[in-house]
Amino acid sequence: MEVARKSRNTSNGDIPALASDPNFAENWANSNVLAFYPASKIIVVTVGNEVVTLPDQNLASQLVPAMQNVQNALNAASLGGKIKVSTVHSMAVLSQSEPPSAGAFGYGDTMKGLLQFLSTNGAPLMINPYPFFAYRDDPRPETKAFCLFQPNAGRLDSNTGIKYMNMWDAQVHFYTYIHVYALMCLSTTIHSALKAAGYKDVEIVVAETGWPYKGDSNEVGTNMENAKAYNGNLINRLRSKVGTPLMPGKSVDTYIFALYDEDMKLGPASERSFGLFKPDLSATYDVNLAKTTQTPTRSTNPAAPTINPVPSPVVVGWCLPRPGVSDAQLQANLDYACGQGIGCGPGGACFEPATVASHAAYAMNLFYQSSSRNSGDCDFLQTAAVTSTNPSYGSCAYPVWST
Repeated sequence: MEVARKSRNTSNGDIPALASDPNFAENWANSNVLAFYPASKIIVVTVGNEVVTLPDQNLASQLVPAMQNVQNALNAASLGGKIKVSTVHSMAVLSQSEPPSAGAFGYGDTMKGLLQFLSTNGAPLMINPYPFFAYRDDPRPETKAFCLFQPNAGRLDSNTGIKYMNMWDAQVHFYTYIHVYALMCLSTTIHSALKAAGYKDVEIVVAETGWPYKGDSNEVGTNMENAKAYNGNLINRLRSKVGTPLMPGKSVDTYIFALYDEDMKLGPASERSFGLFKPDLSATYDVNLAKTTQTPTRSTNPAAPTINPVPSPVVVGWCLPRPGVSDAQLQANLDYACGQGIGCGPGGACFEPATVASHAAYAMNLFYQSSSRNSGDCDFLQTAAVTSTNPSYGSCAYPVWST
């Protein structure tokens, strides 16, 4: 069994002392890292949290010197090559966000010095993307589907012609907290910003991402169904190693926020409701963290509670488009299904006829058969249904699993 990889964090309040006093940095490393290593598999130390974008730019100017002193302390203990030093950023470090391929960092010399430090030491750029905030600011159904890895029409990058089918891929490529479109292009935006700054060798790590399972009455989208859909589908996406349009086949190291609720945190109820587990270690909701199989998760409209809830039965048959569905919607369904890593390459027995309708039908059924095969897995925004009629033809066999 693989030991969980861990990070150690300094507070923002430690930064002035870490920057000005190498002895303080050495003592901090001894007490917080060396005392637990290697029994704890610590792989990164993060100095501060979202410091660059804080109003206190004097503190931001001390960030890289603090990181360097922590790095020097780890080097002195012969751990410089094993434990990296970085810091965590909010999405606001970007100065340009549209289109995702034109991503660029702001904060001038501070970011330049920081990126140079990361590149020199082989450390990752760590970010906190939250598609939830994009949906909160733009609560349309299409934004929700884009955030939750569900079927949608996608968003087109006008520079590259790449269509993004979920907010995750788009955000990792860019990175801004302000523009919803760029939030939907995370992967591309950040990757593009690093490339534009001359540091395309720097790896990207997601330090925090998650979705609250409850909130105040005026908070949009804060419910168990959405939280389960986002985290569950994100985990499936990462496990598939399908990558992103600009980084195919590459999975971004990601830390889901949070293991437990932070019940003393100030702010709206959503800030205290990100936990995957309760204090008694029971799951708040199941996102298949302990499993290796992929079970795509869908958000639904919560049904009225029943006294004795009954699990949705497995529906045996083939998942096919309903009659009259437009080619545009079929293309969106095709893009979504293929984006989940089910395998949609050309040349297979079912590639002909090469029409949107034929390709969408095969991909939608393959997605359904690869999932838990509950009725909700063959919905595609109410454009599909399970049928007992076998759609196979010629040498093209549509898969079906009976158990």
